Amino acid sequence: MRFILLLFLTFHSIFAQTPYEKGKDLYISSACYSCHGHKLEGIHRYPYLANRAKGYMTYKLKRFREKKADTQQQEMMIGFAVGLSDEDIDNLTTYFRDYVEDESSERYDDSYENYGDGGS
Repeated sequence: MRFILLLFLTFHSIFAQTPYEKGKDLYISSACYSCHGHKLEGIHRYPYLANRAKGYMTYKLKRFREKKADTQQQEMMIGFAVGLSDEDIDNLTTYFRDYVEDESSERYDDSYENYGDGGS
């Protein structure tokens, strides 16, 4: 089953047309969203990645790939970045820099208004 999933992800990432799409596929397939969120907003103490400077993010990912981190919390990124190629880093940072939230996705309806005391 894993082989089929890996094969599917490989074919899917090969046929992605733009670096943005390749970066998005890599972000999802590497499970980056588990710490950084589906919208790159950062969860808990993990930093947001959306619309960050490409040069800075490239610098950080290459340092992680070289097994260098500034803080203990950043050290966990080393395991994820060790296997990244320069092209992978370029695609990821393009996705981070150019991220636009999908407007067509389902959203919470906040137009509901509650009147009265809610009791009987």
